[in-house]
Amino acid sequence: MPVCLAWLGDPAAAAEVVSSPGPWREVREAAPGLLLVDTTETTSRVFHEIKWLLPDDCALLVAPLERRPKARGVAAGTVSWLRSRLPLPER
Repeated sequence: MPVCLAWLGDPAAAAEVVSSPGPWREVREAAPGLLLVDTTETTSRVFHEIKWLLPDDCALLVAPLERRPKARGVAAGTVSWLRSRLPLPER
């Protein structure tokens, strides 16, 4: 299952993305402005769908995650959410 990491320059804009339908199965806010997107679409498609939901001056970064990242201090349940979707990093 592809997962993308999305960072929004304005954390307040995350609520709009999380509550909007898009090319994703689920969006989880791991920290203010830091989203995890469970999708079957390309990174480009996810980027553009989120971009269209944001104000024009809001920074945005979207990157695919192929392996489970190390995480600390994120919202409760985030590590379990990632564990169910991504393999461990290679050693």
